[in-house]
Amino acid sequence: MKMSEKGIKFLIQEEGERLKAYKCAAGVWTIGVGHTGQDVKEGMVVTKEKSRELLKLDLSRFEKAVNTCIKLQLEQHKFDALVSLAFNIGVGNFSKSTLVKKINVNAAIEEIEFQFKEWRKAGGKPILLPRRERESKLYKGGIYE
Repeated sequence: MKMSEKGIKFLIQEEGERLKAYKCAAGVWTIGVGHTGQDVKEGMVVTKEKSRELLKLDLSRFEKAVNTCIKLQLEQHKFDALVSLAFNIGVGNFSKSTLVKKINVNAAIEEIEFQFKEWRKAGGKPILLPRRERESKLYKGGIYE
């Protein structure tokens, strides 16, 4: 599966888009729509077009992670919510998460919602809870906010 256009808009809304490099809450140099890596340096500036190009490259890695880790057939909105989560917490954390295990055993939605909220901290602070609640809502009910 691939992330839908609605999912991409949701992700951009969650991540924000900044064309000048900045340090995120976890202290990592970031640019565009949550793009990190060796190529991001202090003072770096990109165009909106380059930002979206980086996003498309980044998305393929997270789409692959969700497609690989989740063994059940997913509805599009569930896939989009999981890609958003994986994009934020990283492929390694996502692939080893209890959330993935719960989804793969078809656990109750309440257990899955709880697991989304376990990923609420950035830089040791619980600042991601509102995002996790929106991702959980998207996963559960297909509500793109």
